[in-house]
Amino acid sequence: MSNQKKVGKLIVIVAPSGTGKSTMIKRLKEDFPSIVESVSYTTRPIRPGEVDGKSYFFITREEFLAMRDKNEFLEWAEVHNNFYGTSKKFVEDSLASGKNLLFDLDVQGTDSMKDYFGEKANVIFISPPSVEELEKRLKHRGTENTQVINIRLMNAQKELLRKNDFDFLIYNDDIENAYKKLCEITQEILGY
Repeated sequence: MSNQKKVGKLIVIVAPSGTGKSTMIKRLKEDFPSIVESVSYTTRPIRPGEVDGKSYFFITREEFLAMRDKNEFLEWAEVHNNFYGTSKKFVEDSLASGKNLLFDLDVQGTDSMKDYFGEKANVIFISPPSVEELEKRLKHRGTENTQVINIRLMNAQKELLRKNDFDFLIYNDDIENAYKKLCEITQEILGY
């Protein structure tokens, strides 16, 4: 018998804002308790219902830049005029202890993760059925003003050009079907 510890798996979910990603991630964590969501650092303001240290580590721009300059991030990016980053120590410690990690990243962050981990990073892209549907969803959720929605739609159009560049692709035209597909892919990655 080998004394080697089981190394954890990396699952990265990437999707434009408004695709149902947060809803599906919440359900996935409930249905797969062995998955731990990686908590990123961000400079964006905290939203209602979010908890510091659980949703994100909310820090100032100055604190973020200091961490970046000390090379403490596995990946980091500036998105919608805010910084986001993943702590190297958190990821390396979690994987070494056998934890399965779930990442909610943008395309830039996903590229960095793939560069660092290669095939060990299992990337699932969730696509909306159309940009028009995405615009409806963003307006309906009512969390951003028109200017922010327009920035998110512009970024979504760029991200959608990359949807076939990753390991798995899910179209979220129906949340239940999309979630079922996400569960099947997750089981495959985890070896269930």
